[in-house]
Amino acid sequence: MSYLLAILSLGFLIVVHEAGHLFVARWCKMRVDRFSIGFGPGILKRTSKKTGTVFQLAPIPFGGFVEIRGMNIAEEVDPDDALAYPNRPAWQRFLTIFAGPATNYVSAILLAFLLYNCHGEKSSWRWFNIARVNEGFDAHGKLAVGDRILAVDDQPILARGEWVSPEGVHYKQGVLRERVAAKQGAPVKITLLRDGKKQDVEITPKRAFVGLPYRPESVLLMGIVPTEQWDVVDVGFFRAFGDSLEYPIAQTKLIAGGLYDIITGKEEADPGGPKRIYDEFAKAWKVSFVTGIELLMLLSVYLGLFNLFPLPALDGGRLVFLTYELVTRRRANPKIEAMVHMGGIMVLGVVMILVTLNDFHVF
Repeated sequence: MSYLLAILSLGFLIVVHEAGHLFVARWCKMRVDRFSIGFGPGILKRTSKKTGTVFQLAPIPFGGFVEIRGMNIAEEVDPDDALAYPNRPAWQRFLTIFAGPATNYVSAILLAFLLYNCHGEKSSWRWFNIARVNEGFDAHGKLAVGDRILAVDDQPILARGEWVSPEGVHYKQGVLRERVAAKQGAPVKITLLRDGKKQDVEITPKRAFVGLPYRPESVLLMGIVPTEQWDVVDVGFFRAFGDSLEYPIAQTKLIAGGLYDIITGKEEADPGGPKRIYDEFAKAWKVSFVTGIELLMLLSVYLGLFNLFPLPALDGGRLVFLTYELVTRRRANPKIEAMVHMGGIMVLGVVMILVTLNDFHVF
């Protein structure tokens, strides 16, 4: 089921984006000749009797496109054809192009609202959960993967944040290793939550060497690998609505910050194409339905932001020319614009091929 959901998720991202172009183009009285999921010759086709638009499924899964009359670079346009893209007012052409990325952002907001309102939101506090128990330590056989650590020697502890339980217990952020080290090797009482029940376990730490090989450090360890886990909190309708509006803004800032770090060399780029996205979706849906929805929300923002980049062949590149036209009230030279977009399409095609080959580990 996760593989089917991964395919549907890819299709969702493409359909939502191209549907934005389609509906706004029709609203602006433009003739839409073709709506395609994928590139290349259509495998499955259906023509709308009402509008004449051909809806097709194509074999190359690099995205999709909406073919609006007169929008193709090499297409001859009848200057008297009121339904052709170049003959519509500049503001209508701007809205038609902008609608694709905007619809991706809107879909992220709707998905976030449904998730927050129906499922809840992640809490601001984080618990220490056990991800692995190492052999050779006293904890092996006493602690298990999935256990939640509530307290160390009756002192409540959180991995992050603060929280007051319904019983009035005040949990504060603390460092688990420091709590263990403070006992200087004496047994540590761990209060944990397992299968909804609290229980106390006594663990005797063991001294081990950690750190770099040429500079090892002797420390006391329980022999567990902790991870951070959160609670799901019911936030109500209005909080869910407000947070869903904030979601794409916050994610855009994070994505832009990450791109800045890549450009400045602080982070290493990790490109991925359709196969990589499919694999990530399959993993996410296997984990849980919520994880799959969260990834769908995130990639909706990614796709919307990516298409707004002012690069040739992308929606952002077309918006640059349309902004120039709206500001100066003069249309850019059609030949220059066509050359810019043609060059961009060629470069983008080569990049997509290289990224896809990288996904299959050809390099």
